[in-house]
Amino acid sequence: MSYLARRFGFYLVTAWAAITMNFFIPRLMPGNPAQILVSRLSAQGPIAPGLYHALQVAFGLNTNSSLLTQYFQYWEQLFHGNLGTSITDYPASVASVIAAALPWTIGLVGMSTVIAFVLGTAIGTVAAWRRGSWLDVALPTTAFLQALPYFWVGLVAIEILAVKLGWFPISGGYDPNLPGSFSVSFLGSASYHAILPAFTIVAASMSGWMVGQRNVMITTLDQDYVLVAQAKGISQRRVMIMYAARNAILPNFASFAVALGLIVSGALLVELVFSYPGIGYLLLNAVNNEDYPLMEAIFLIITLAVLVANFLADLVYVLLDPRARQEA
Repeated sequence: MSYLARRFGFYLVTAWAAITMNFFIPRLMPGNPAQILVSRLSAQGPIAPGLYHALQVAFGLNTNSSLLTQYFQYWEQLFHGNLGTSITDYPASVASVIAAALPWTIGLVGMSTVIAFVLGTAIGTVAAWRRGSWLDVALPTTAFLQALPYFWVGLVAIEILAVKLGWFPISGGYDPNLPGSFSVSFLGSASYHAILPAFTIVAASMSGWMVGQRNVMITTLDQDYVLVAQAKGISQRRVMIMYAARNAILPNFASFAVALGLIVSGALLVELVFSYPGIGYLLLNAVNNEDYPLMEAIFLIITLAVLVANFLADLVYVLLDPRARQEA
């Protein structure tokens, strides 16, 4: 288990560095959230004299305490799940704002990423196994989809499937006339609104998984253990899946782990094009409104999600690759 212990230690150090940078960078930027919020509130009318100082304390920017003291207070707040107060939705907490947007992103981008990975890897495996077939010949022509920006594919999909054909809604995550709940009508509306942005993500990303899996699979098929398995008379399907695809999938799986960790960041441009209420759209609003606490929390969650996804990928590597098990 020394391999996993080393990797876990590496991720702990990386997480500490990311959290530390997340603390210092906003405090090195000009201005602060308290000044921004006071300016907005003063435009609406007179404000209390002590409001600025109270907001500094609320945002963890109390200038009466040293930067080191604020740093330890920041860690204490993190351990208690306190991510601060949002400027955009003041006085709502950052945690509640993110909690409202996170399920939308995980449902849309998460499912789309998994579907694109599974379909792309399966098609790439079959294309390599049947080398020279029409599927193998046609596969490289799909590579142009990978070069297309997500937002461009989304705009084309909206113009054709939503505007001209009227098959799908143009924007939004659900029917605004329905109350937010877990009712069948609301879930059906949310699923219906997610089809078009999900199609955009799958169409724009699946070709990368297909081509990557096909290229590695071609090399793997020439390995001795695959040839020996075929010579022993093992069924073709078992050789393809258990011997060839199982080893060829490792590079693809490493990329998938990173993509999985980036799910929480949302497909920013896709969510912007479709006005989808996810983390990506929330991050854009936070930047436009100079909502430093919200930006800080979103960046922190994205960083930790990537680290957790990569550590889980290391665990799966130990299960899939015998060489990793020997090292572990």
